Amino acid sequence: MGNIRITKLFSFETGHALYGYDGKCKNVHGHSYKLSVTVFGQPIKDNTHVKFGMVIDFTDLKKIVKEEIVDVFDHATVFNKNTPHVELAKELKDRGHNVLLVNYQPTSEMMVIDFAEKIKKRLPKSIQLHSLKLQETESSYAEWYASEN
Repeated sequence: MGNIRITKLFSFETGHALYGYDGKCKNVHGHSYKLSVTVFGQPIKDNTHVKFGMVIDFTDLKKIVKEEIVDVFDHATVFNKNTPHVELAKELKDRGHNVLLVNYQPTSEMMVIDFAEKIKKRLPKSIQLHSLKLQETESSYAEWYASEN
């Protein structure tokens, strides 16, 4: 048997602001993100194994992505912690809002790199992350491919 790719789709709502940006996205706003996670590996060949024929159980992949990405970013506001937005972040946190401070500009491009690192660390040794697609709007998305990184 050869390698098979498995893809699972996720969605979450996240707010952000791009400090120093020269357009509307410098303002706090949000997106309905769609994340496609594709992994690859060989289906389990042992017919006595409970997951016989699977590369990875979709439930197991869902657990990883939910814990690392969806549950963390859903309905949160993300700011680069190295910008003056930290003052706004503190104010929002003090008012009970879910705020994430990250080490990068929270663009789709940088978020997808962050997500790839988090997911790779949690995958079983026999499974490799193939690609991620983070869709920010209906017509805009960022992609990450293992083969290019």
